[in-house]
Amino acid sequence: MKITGHHTLLLAAGLLAATAGGWAATIEGRVKLPKRETTTVVNKRYEIVSRGGVVSTNPPVAVVYLEGDFPPAKAEPMARVEQKDLMFVPQLLVVQTGTKVEFPNLDDTFHNIFSYSPAKRFDLGRYRTNEKPVPAVMFDTPGVVVLRCEIHEHMRGVILVLATPRFTVTDTEGRYRLEGLPAGTYRLKTWLDSQTTLERTVQLAADTSLRLDLP
Repeated sequence: MKITGHHTLLLAAGLLAATAGGWAATIEGRVKLPKRETTTVVNKRYEIVSRGGVVSTNPPVAVVYLEGDFPPAKAEPMARVEQKDLMFVPQLLVVQTGTKVEFPNLDDTFHNIFSYSPAKRFDLGRYRTNEKPVPAVMFDTPGVVVLRCEIHEHMRGVILVLATPRFTVTDTEGRYRLEGLPAGTYRLKTWLDSQTTLERTVQLAADTSLRLDLP
C-alpha cells in the first residue's frame, strides 16, 4: 500500500540563513529508516530482502528525490549492474527515465538475469563472462524493477526508475543532501521500499538551505 502524507513547508527569507552567492537551493537532513533485518549481511553491500511482496534493502536506506518543473536534463546515457560473487553490484541502482543499463557477468559461472516487474520486463538468457555481448536494457517507465537470476534463486537487485534528475540515496544512517536546486515548488518524495513512498510539498527560494528531517 502506498503511503502518502502531504505537508507544505515554506522556505522564505528569514526562515533559514541564505547561503552566500549563487542562486541554487539545498535540502538536507535525515530520513527515519526502518529497523534493520536481524539476518546477518554477508558483505558490506546492500542486501535486498523480500517479505510479503515488499522489497527493500538491508541495511535499510531511502531514496530522496524531487518532482516538479525542472529545466530539461538528459539522463546518464549508460549505467551498470554487475554480477559479481553471485550478487548484483550495486544491489540498489537509481536511474532517470531514458537510461540504459548493461549487466556484465564477472563470475566464472552462468547467470540469467530477468525481471517480471511491470515497469520493465526482460530476460537476458544464460551467459558467462565475455561469452557474448549482452545488450543494454532501456529503462523508460518510472517504477520499481526487481532483478533476479534464473540460475541463482537467492540473487536480488532493485532498479528504481525516476522521472526526475534530482535524486540521491541516503547512507545507512538516513543522511541525505540535494543541492544545486532551482527555486520553485516541488514534491519531495522518500522511497523506503517497493510499496512505501512518502510525499510532501516544499517551496524553495534561491540562495537558501533547508534542513528537513523525514518523515
